[in-house]
Amino acid sequence: MGAVTTDVEVVSAVPAQTIFKGFLLDMDNLIPKVLPQAIKSVEKISGDGGAGTIKKVTLGEVSQFTVVKQRIDEIDTEALKYSYSIIEGDLLLNIIESITSKFTVVPTDGGCIVKNTTIYTPIGDAVIPEDNVKEATEQSGMVFKAIEAYLLANPGLY
Repeated sequence: MGAVTTDVEVVSAVPAQTIFKGFLLDMDNLIPKVLPQAIKSVEKISGDGGAGTIKKVTLGEVSQFTVVKQRIDEIDTEALKYSYSIIEGDLLLNIIESITSKFTVVPTDGGCIVKNTTIYTPIGDAVIPEDNVKEATEQSGMVFKAIEAYLLANPGLY
C-alpha cells in the first residue's frame, strides 16, 4: 500500500508569527498547559532544540497511547516552516515506521493559513487503517483549535 499522506489547511485569525511561535516553536510548553489531557509533558532527550533534537512526549488520558519519541526535522523561522517525525512509541502500532508532520504558516491580511502535510510511513507492506489516520487528523485539528483559541484570548503572548 505504501505511505499514507494527509493534507490539511486551516485559516486562522491569529497572526502568522504568533501561530508559528506559539503553536509550533513553543508547543512543548503550550500544549501541556492548554490541553494536559492531550499531552502531559515533553522532555528533551538530546539536541539543542533545533533540527535533530529528540524529545519524549508523554500523552494524556484522551489518548489510548502513552509515550512517543519525536525528532525535529526542520525549523525555518524565515519561511515559517516546521517539521517533526514520530520515530518511536506505542502510537506506531508496530505497523508504522514513522509519522512525519510538515507545517507551513502563510501570512494573510490579519491572520494566516496553516498548511499541514502528514505522512504515515508503514513498515514493509503493512496497511495503515484509514480510521486511525482519520482519528489522528481530527485530534490534531482539536489541538490546533484549542491553541488558536488560547492565543486569541491572550494577545501579545508571543
